Amino acid sequence: MGVFVSGGQQMVARELALPGRAEPLGPFSPHLALGTQIEPPFPPGLERAVLGLGCFWGAERRFWQAEGVYTTAAGYSGGYTPHPTYEEVCSGRTGHAEVVLVVFDPARVGYGHLVARFFESHDPTQAMRQGNDVGTQYRSAIYATTPAQLEVAARVRDRYAALLAGAGYGPVETEIVEAGPFYYAEQYHQQYLAAHPDGYCGLGGTGVSCPVGVVIPGGDA
Repeated sequence: MGVFVSGGQQMVARELALPGRAEPLGPFSPHLALGTQIEPPFPPGLERAVLGLGCFWGAERRFWQAEGVYTTAAGYSGGYTPHPTYEEVCSGRTGHAEVVLVVFDPARVGYGHLVARFFESHDPTQAMRQGNDVGTQYRSAIYATTPAQLEVAARVRDRYAALLAGAGYGPVETEIVEAGPFYYAEQYHQQYLAAHPDGYCGLGGTGVSCPVGVVIPGGDA
């Protein structure tokens, strides 16, 4: 992936988005680090989180290393084009962000913990970029799969924004909306840093901690 500048930092209009395709880009192999399937059906009782924090190679590794995570996958969400290719997303003409699907066991890890990990793992004050990776596909985004996730994500954002402001950072730019379709990225993107441990990872946080107590007063969400 490397340092990459996309088609622009302005979101494409729906009517100008690429048409995409009807079929997904699979098939997909089991998770290289966890050995689990990355496509549904998933075991009962698990929940899904969809998070965008820049280049999905490093982002996916950040979450498959988390306690209570069953599986992860790299993909695209938040835009208009069905089943886009990586090249189409990089053109800036799909509206999608690079995201990670995180399938987790809520009995072992709360959604609030994952959102705190999300905020600590990148700079959410940067708009349409992460570091030298520039473009709409690198925007900070939380696509909530339940109403409860929307509420928790907003609370974490507000509390973390106050900590960032105290550390001299600007306002948080993270998009927090209800999740739309998640489209799997090509097989060669899945668990890229498990297959290529020395591969590019542009992930970098602010150094400002988001402790669990910041998530919801009195505990996790």
